[in-house]
Amino acid sequence: MRVVALVPGGIGDQILFFPTLDDLKRYYPKAQLDVVVEPRSKAAYRVSKSVNDILTFDYKDRNSLADWGNLVGTMRDREYDVAIVAAQSWLVGLMLWLTGIPTRIGYQGKGASFLTKTVLPKSSQYGATVYHDLLKPIDITTPTPELAVNVPKPDIEWANNEQKRLGLNDTGYVLIHGGSSWTSQSKTLDTVYPVGKWQEIIQDFRQKQPDLPVVVIQGPDDEQFVRSLRDSSLEIKVISPDNVGKLTAIIAGANLMLTTDSAPLHLSVAVQTYTIALLGSTEPTKLLPNSDKFLGIKSPTGRVADIAPKTVLEKVWGG
Repeated sequence: MRVVALVPGGIGDQILFFPTLDDLKRYYPKAQLDVVVEPRSKAAYRVSKSVNDILTFDYKDRNSLADWGNLVGTMRDREYDVAIVAAQSWLVGLMLWLTGIPTRIGYQGKGASFLTKTVLPKSSQYGATVYHDLLKPIDITTPTPELAVNVPKPDIEWANNEQKRLGLNDTGYVLIHGGSSWTSQSKTLDTVYPVGKWQEIIQDFRQKQPDLPVVVIQGPDDEQFVRSLRDSSLEIKVISPDNVGKLTAIIAGANLMLTTDSAPLHLSVAVQTYTIALLGSTEPTKLLPNSDKFLGIKSPTGRVADIAPKTVLEKVWGG
């Protein structure tokens, strides 16, 4: 069987889709399983254990008829048996109909008339479960598997060497993702927590646990963020993973992860690191599975910047 999944969105969306892909592979181990994702999200599949091939298509771009035609042609040439689309879109539905793929699965709503099987989107559920429901039309009705990743050995070795370089091996560490780089999301989304409030949190860690290192993830857009933390005379360590595998390996070694709504949040869940997520208007149940290891703090105003450091620290020290 040949299956293709069309998954718009950033790296975090892909990680949330992993359980759906993993279950497909579990039920059909000999299936050819491909995905069509935005170019910015291809990097997520470095840590996927179930996908055979990755095609890229910018769903949000102003694609010409030729762009859509090329995608239709590629999918027709591959002779897929099943297509699963993880978004409601009239254009994507039409495109799938033109491919002639016999089984086309998606959500009820926009573009559903071009599909052969649909499910009702239950957006109040955990994101991974919303995606996993797309397997019901092919009789996969088991509970949603936990998020899981497969980190390449060279990335694990890189993380081990970085931990030695920073002197983290004996103590463990608290890991902070500030909310700008590695989100792979639109900059209009509310995912950035103010530097001044991170400073208060880090200072409290230094006072209560002076021997526990605080490590800050520095992505391509985080130089100013890290510089501001260092300028405040805070003792922090900085790490700069340049791919998702290295990032995942570093998260896996942490005692605790503090982050906003981002790709690192979902990677932290996947490697079972204790995680506190700072969220704006999104309900924690949509982003986090039900587990004592993962805690979401929703802003009282709907803006992540309005979460008080005191609130975060109460959750840290109170368990």
